[in-house]
Amino acid sequence: MKQLRSTFNTRQYMLSKDFEVYYYSDLHFQSVGSHSHAYYELYFFVEGAVDMEIGSRRFPLRPGDVVIVPPGIAHRGLIRDGSIPYRRFVFWISRDYCRAMMEQSPDYAYLFQHVVTSHRNVYHFDVIRFNALRGKLLDLLDELHGDRFARSAGIALRISDLLLTLNRAVYDQQHAPLPQESRTQYEAVVSYIDGHLEENLTLDRIAAEFYISKYYIAHLFQQNLGLSVHQYITKKRLALCRDAMLGGTGITAACTQSGFHDYSSFYRAFKKEYGVSPALYAELHRPEKE
Repeated sequence: MKQLRSTFNTRQYMLSKDFEVYYYSDLHFQSVGSHSHAYYELYFFVEGAVDMEIGSRRFPLRPGDVVIVPPGIAHRGLIRDGSIPYRRFVFWISRDYCRAMMEQSPDYAYLFQHVVTSHRNVYHFDVIRFNALRGKLLDLLDELHGDRFARSAGIALRISDLLLTLNRAVYDQQHAPLPQESRTQYEAVVSYIDGHLEENLTLDRIAAEFYISKYYIAHLFQQNLGLSVHQYITKKRLALCRDAMLGGTGITAACTQSGFHDYSSFYRAFKKEYGVSPALYAELHRPEKE
């Protein structure tokens, strides 16, 4: 490991046009100022007493955390206790290199897209998953510092392997099946919502109905559907309203019967969901008279 360790410097730009990777281990490390890059930073936290500041948010880090910082996002590590060894891997990779990999397979884009759409930068992995990632990083560093035959091909393969492993780890984490108890609760909440769409449904009301935390309900929907409870309710109400309109119910009546109590909000939601106004949708789908 020692021969793979890098001496930290304050340079916050790449000398390479494609990627750079480092393993750092420091004592009495001084926090660096907030900065941003023109490339992606993948930061693998091994040990230390450190907070990561990203934009206006601050995250206390745990061993096993992986931090993804897209280009142009201000960030910095803040040391809480410099007497604890500060160990981490840092992998910088350019947008052009990422783009070339995504042309080989769009699967490489999953992680970076998830960071942007979920506004999430920190992912935590258990010891087994994180050790697998650390092993990939060490293999990459070993190849970079070596002089073996087909070194360039070996480096490219190890970068692909690292990013594939990380993408799979995040995907598996986001698509883990619900435990049976959680599945039962989720199905009960969905059934309740579907049966009360015309009423004033709020997350607080649903939580009170089932005597469970509203944050837990929000987690169930995000994990199972990738939607908030509000988004799910809106989509179900829009489908109900659409079906009523196609059945001959007037737009205003269909809107009210489906649980919308503000026409302007309904109008915006409908147009966003179906691409046209309610009136035009009804006109386009009006059954022809015989």
